[in-house]
Amino acid sequence: MAKNYLKVLFLRYKECFSSSSYITTFASGIILFLASYIAFFYSSIYATEKASNYVTDIVLSNTRVFDVDTAVIYGPVILWLFVLILLLNDPKKIPFTIKSVSLFILIRSMFVSLTHLGPFPTHIDIGSLNFLTALMSGGDYFFSGHTGLPYLLALLFWDNLFLRVVFFASSIFFGTVVLLGHLHYSIDVLAAFFITYSIYHLAEIFFPKDKKIFKEGFI
Repeated sequence: MAKNYLKVLFLRYKECFSSSSYITTFASGIILFLASYIAFFYSSIYATEKASNYVTDIVLSNTRVFDVDTAVIYGPVILWLFVLILLLNDPKKIPFTIKSVSLFILIRSMFVSLTHLGPFPTHIDIGSLNFLTALMSGGDYFFSGHTGLPYLLALLFWDNLFLRVVFFASSIFFGTVVLLGHLHYSIDVLAAFFITYSIYHLAEIFFPKDKKIFKEGFI
């Protein structure tokens, strides 16, 4: 059985990487992703340096802070390892996924650069946990990446009921977790669903060939 699976997997990769159009779109997706992360990195630094005062919040002002640092840091790591395995198992889905995620990061970087709220007074401190913090924290409040990215994955894999449920449940879970830890304002979490929905449809417009490969493959 393992031998048959490896054979099928080999044929999938052979089909993809024997196509010059796939190689081009795969490479452009990687470049776009790197560019989007650079934009996010600097926008997060800028927003952190320019952070002003906090604001009251209907949820955070009425709930105590909970110790959810493990879920905040390692939950996304587990989720993205699962996504990595999923994509490596079906390489034709890689370009559209990478480009959609990159578009999400770029647009979020724009929002982060425009919004400079300070942290809520009571919140868990994840600033010194480990190197993973550098990838996921800063003054980047609006809108919540912990909430939006899993929801984007749910939209990408909407045709697969199991994956749709897993990713949508992850979005709800992480949205709840960042509120319990007072790491995001409630508007950050709520707005993430609406903005992410728009981002997905923009990805469909900007990357139609990649979506077609994602859905149908080459044949």
